[in-house]
Amino acid sequence: MLRHITKPALSVGRAAVSTAAAPRTKYGGKTTVTLIPGDGVGPELAESVTTIFKEMAVPVEFEMIDLNREQLKDEGAFDYAIKSLKRNGVGLKGVINRSADFRHHNVEFRGNLDVYANVVRCMSFEGIKTHHTGIDLIAIRENTEGEYSCLEHESVPGVVESLKIITREKSMRIAKFAFDYAREHNRKKVTCIHKANIMKQSDGLFKACCKEVSEDYPMIKYEEQIVDNTCQQLVINPQQFDVMVMPNLYGNLVSNLAAGLVGGAGVVPSKSYGENIAVFEPGARHTWMEMKGMYVANPSAMVLSGAFMLKHLQLHEAGDVLIKAVNNVINKRSCLTIDLGGNASTHDMTNTILSEVDALS
Repeated sequence: MLRHITKPALSVGRAAVSTAAAPRTKYGGKTTVTLIPGDGVGPELAESVTTIFKEMAVPVEFEMIDLNREQLKDEGAFDYAIKSLKRNGVGLKGVINRSADFRHHNVEFRGNLDVYANVVRCMSFEGIKTHHTGIDLIAIRENTEGEYSCLEHESVPGVVESLKIITREKSMRIAKFAFDYAREHNRKKVTCIHKANIMKQSDGLFKACCKEVSEDYPMIKYEEQIVDNTCQQLVINPQQFDVMVMPNLYGNLVSNLAAGLVGGAGVVPSKSYGENIAVFEPGARHTWMEMKGMYVANPSAMVLSGAFMLKHLQLHEAGDVLIKAVNNVINKRSCLTIDLGGNASTHDMTNTILSEVDALS
């Protein structure tokens, strides 16, 4: 049966972190998940997910928190969102724009929650014509330090210093996560991305930690690559990459570049892990403010993020069906939004995904 939408409905040190941790907040057979739609087209994309979950009857209850750039002027709203995520242990989140006081609340979320490992999978779709085919890479980004430590000051008028923080503890932690992820997901190679030829101490420490951890995983090939060469190699031969691990800023650049290679921000999901928490969100963090309220955005990245969240909650059958449904819609090219060359609305694509779910169920 096709459902129609006609209008908006309103681990520390070297300890391993499981990417399939059990949910913590569960009532009446349903798991409670924090949902933060965010700015721009985020509420429209979140609506697609909640509609699909409701029609699939998945045992998930959303605790909706309307948190955006304007509401973040209220410090209590941000604190409540953090408490909700800590209490529930699982969240689905859109992107929040930088507020008028120039605070980077997406960065603050990661720091407050210590969701230190961001995982972005960029994979080719048969239905999206791109320069390259056969891409299937994992970009793992240290999420809490580096240039994103937000430690800047003007030492004298006209001179600004920005501090890049790299620690052994967090470098060892993300390296351990990357190799564990590669082993658990049958990946054959981990590449450390760095700029140690210039930043010899900071990136040198990160690279040394990755090398040290690699010695515990002889079954996984280990390589190192300078980040500017990585960008070139991604454009020339992206198929050479498997799992990539890198500091914060390089992770942002590499994951966005890789997303562009496979179809753009609308089709790439991501997940961020901490010791006792997992947050799922689109992999290329863009709010598309100019299209807010027009319902033309591609819901695929948000829906796929929700599907991977279901698998994290051990709802593997529902998650797998939803992933397959999204892939089928894109590959058949029967109903695509404008970013993929079509003219379908967000509602249209959501309905078509539900139709595929019906066919697969």
